Amino acid sequence: MIRVLEIGDYAAPDAGRMLVGLGAEVTVVEPPEGVAARRTDPAGFAHRTAGKSSALPKDALALAPQCDVILDGTWGGPLARVAADLAEAAGDGVVHVVLAPYGDAGPAAGWAATDLTVAAAGGMLALIGRPGRPPLRPYGEQADQLAGLNAAIATLIAARADGGQRVVVSGQASVAASLEFGAITYIHTGRVPERTGSTHPLAPHTLFATADGLIAGGLGGSPRMWDATLAWLTENGTAGDLTDERWQDPVYRARHREEIFDRLAGIVREMKRDQLFHEGQARRLPWAAVLRPEELAGNAQLVDRGFFADVMTPEGPARDVGFAARVGGAAPPAPLRVPEPGEHAATTERARPAPAEPRRLRNAAPAPPRQGALDGIRVLDLTWVLAGPYATKTLADHGAEVIKIESRHRPDPTRFAPGFHLSRSGETDPDTSGYFNNVNRNKKSITVNLRTREGRDLALRLAAHCDVVVENFAAGVLDRLELGYDRLRRVREDIIVVSMSGMGHTGPWRDYVSYADAVSALSGWTALTGEPGERPVGVVYGLADIIAGHHAALAALAALAVRDRTGAGQHVDMSQLETAAAHLGDAILRADRGETVEPLGNRHPRMAPHGVFPCLGDGTWIAVAVRTDEEYARLAAVADLPDDPNWATLAGRKANESILEAHIAAWTRSQPAEAVAETLQRNNIPAYPVRDGRTLVEHDAALRAWEFYVPLTHPAAGTFLHEGLPARLTRTPGSIHTPAPRLGEHTTELLTDLLALDETEQAALRANAVLE
Repeated sequence: MIRVLEIGDYAAPDAGRMLVGLGAEVTVVEPPEGVAARRTDPAGFAHRTAGKSSALPKDALALAPQCDVILDGTWGGPLARVAADLAEAAGDGVVHVVLAPYGDAGPAAGWAATDLTVAAAGGMLALIGRPGRPPLRPYGEQADQLAGLNAAIATLIAARADGGQRVVVSGQASVAASLEFGAITYIHTGRVPERTGSTHPLAPHTLFATADGLIAGGLGGSPRMWDATLAWLTENGTAGDLTDERWQDPVYRARHREEIFDRLAGIVREMKRDQLFHEGQARRLPWAAVLRPEELAGNAQLVDRGFFADVMTPEGPARDVGFAARVGGAAPPAPLRVPEPGEHAATTERARPAPAEPRRLRNAAPAPPRQGALDGIRVLDLTWVLAGPYATKTLADHGAEVIKIESRHRPDPTRFAPGFHLSRSGETDPDTSGYFNNVNRNKKSITVNLRTREGRDLALRLAAHCDVVVENFAAGVLDRLELGYDRLRRVREDIIVVSMSGMGHTGPWRDYVSYADAVSALSGWTALTGEPGERPVGVVYGLADIIAGHHAALAALAALAVRDRTGAGQHVDMSQLETAAAHLGDAILRADRGETVEPLGNRHPRMAPHGVFPCLGDGTWIAVAVRTDEEYARLAAVADLPDDPNWATLAGRKANESILEAHIAAWTRSQPAEAVAETLQRNNIPAYPVRDGRTLVEHDAALRAWEFYVPLTHPAAGTFLHEGLPARLTRTPGSIHTPAPRLGEHTTELLTDLLALDETEQAALRANAVLE
């Protein structure tokens, strides 16, 4: 168990909550009266603080020498001096994690920030919302949570190194690294993705109205799914001319998908939502009901898996979302209790332990020197598309040797599918896919046909040399391949297996399939992301996948820490539904108290104005957030707003929010977004231009100062930029050092150096189609 001191309100509470879920002992440092959120946002405070203890600054100084980690979210705030004193008292052996909205260097390093402005700065807002409407913030303060998630990952990575170090996590970079196609489309094709409402621009899925609600669904992403959809429509007598030969061409279907969407909309509008959901899933189609928070709390799958957490708040017991992963030997306290200010848990005096000696691989070839704390860890990667590869990318970026098993018999759509390929020339060479190459850098590729007995035996032999196996097959597939945890444990007793199926390996929905939009719908995200009073828009890009990938990497790191302590491996059964639901913020807790939780659009219950406003130039926007009455007074002065005394208070501004927003839009519309941001930031008012794929890559000075985009030369695809690392570790920084592998590039190397197979044995495997 690691001991953590958490201080400050920028993303540190989110990081601390995630560490609580992995068994860390987290103590919040706050003044005697408590932090402001106790009074202004009791539900949000309870959500982020339950399971932690609390200490006053003077007591925290006494605790500091025994703590392992300081989570420092005080950036520019009133507790910054206290955080510095804690770091000094803790000494050189502590991991000091600094959360900085725009990084710790560059022109925006000292800028004021909120979740809205960081979401704008990182490119998230540009991908969400309806065409022609303002960019939209997703529900749940996702930018803050992404910064916290990257801080939690960096904490466990840094804690593996010998001795302490300083870690800086950029909130903007955390968001910019989570955009799926957002920036890499521009990098690899020269196009800037536009907002597409509820329709994913690459995968043929959207939202449909049913007789009693909304459902996410579409054509699926494979020929099998199209065939299943067509069979379903044929059985219902609604297929029409979709049985014509032209619709069998996937390129034709992609070009005419709106026509199919119109057909489907007409068919499903008379059907019941849940009937449609379960019937589609029975056909292995990723359709998903759009659930609201009050429905989610009683969800059969989440309840069966024990996902929800019991919380003791000052107002009484409540139900909250649980944690994204349950790692054996690293359990959170139960029930989760919200502490009183200064009511820290009693601690036993102890010296900070020396880091565990890294476990050396058996029969391992010498690894090349790397700047990563995971050097010496080997990972077998049985994942594809986005969520799984993102998890293993995170481990590879910090020094792990990741071996990706691929096969033309189970082709990764991001290598082969035209919609995901993303290349300027339009070619379909599997080695030139921009989507695949961005998320699979720093890895090795071996081609193994797992449909063959010899291929499965080969996978077992590889696993025997690996510390961690990560897989995102549907539940039960790995067992049917005779590669499940029980079988893998026989070849290596202390192996760690991280499974990350859509719904998890247990529960009534274990066999259901999912895409990112399905996970968003079932988790509550879709229902809560939209403009007030309008049909929800949802989050169409793969944010849910990327969050699942982050949590899978975090779970692997926690399991490695448990193994270092106990010598035992384990199977971590993650659910992408649960990783998304864990990021709902306080929505479930509020719904449990009887509140009606509705979409807020870009507005905020405790800030006004708080929104996205048009600027000079087509499609150019600025995010502005006013936190206090004093900030509003400064905004009114620089923007020459009407001198209305009602607007001097938050209540008055909220009562006249639409009128106030119209005045601000009239001011911003005549100016470049950069100029508005600089004017407001000179007055310490949070503001940032809304970045898109082009402006992130070409114009953002903060990301340039962070050196976020990293060029590498790929032997087939040429030289291009890769999305970089959100966290900087001073002693073990990690790096992007090797381009993504060509298909099967390392097959001979791994068979020879790792498995010691000679040329005759390898030739026999090739002749038997084992290495296809």
